[in-house]
Amino acid sequence: MSDLSLFLRRLRHEPACLVRVVATQGSVPRETGAWMAVWPEAVLGTIGGGHLELVAIMAAREGLRSPATVWPLAQRHALGPSLGQCCGGVVQLSLDRVGEADAGRLRAELSPQGQPLALFGGGHVGHALVRVLARLPFRVRWIDSRDGIFPAELPDTVEAEHSEPVQHAVPGLETGSQVLIMSFSHAEDLDIVAACLRRQREQADLPFVGLIGSRSKWATFRHRLAERGFSSEELARIRCPIGIPGISGKQPEVIAVAVAAQLLLESNQGKP
Repeated sequence: MSDLSLFLRRLRHEPACLVRVVATQGSVPRETGAWMAVWPEAVLGTIGGGHLELVAIMAAREGLRSPATVWPLAQRHALGPSLGQCCGGVVQLSLDRVGEADAGRLRAELSPQGQPLALFGGGHVGHALVRVLARLPFRVRWIDSRDGIFPAELPDTVEAEHSEPVQHAVPGLETGSQVLIMSFSHAEDLDIVAACLRRQREQADLPFVGLIGSRSKWATFRHRLAERGFSSEELARIRCPIGIPGISGKQPEVIAVAVAAQLLLESNQGKP
């Protein structure tokens, strides 16, 4: 379960102080939008740790204790001079008391607006990937042709979809989606790759298409896809194998971490 789900669940029983990073300058531990929830006896989330977080937690708890507190509170911290943190930047915080009545607004405001990702396949690696990606800046559309393959509870950032045949979901993917293909059968994988290549030919709007498997699997797929009329230039856009090179473990969790790291690198191409 994500931090947001845990936060909203606890708000049903006890109000909290929501601490948010609203502006930054220079080198800082967390970005604008980072948040944590503070209760008298608990903390969820983080605004970067260290002395900054300690001071914010103390202010949040003091505010919750005092009925005279006028919410929201604003804080500005120069990390080097005032807090002794070597980051050296400036962080502005907003502290506000929230309760169950605020849950709908908070869900909308705090839900991650991450990179769209289409994950084809609900097998062991698919399940491991969803667990890893749930706390990363991705919005996952998880697709499989089989019934009963998805868990009963999904992270807030994951939407499950049944599609039969599975490749029919490709035309409806959000523009800019990264795509991971790892279905239960090579035949399905091949059809999904072909559907992605057709979409790329028409729209060129899928920045990353990755296929799980070995180099020998991809050699076979290249031959079959070439027979379907796809050029060498088009086939070169498919990434197979997937994952950061040099990580050789085959456990689903190891593969998931290697693939998630690759996706983060791809998402950050060209960013400062």
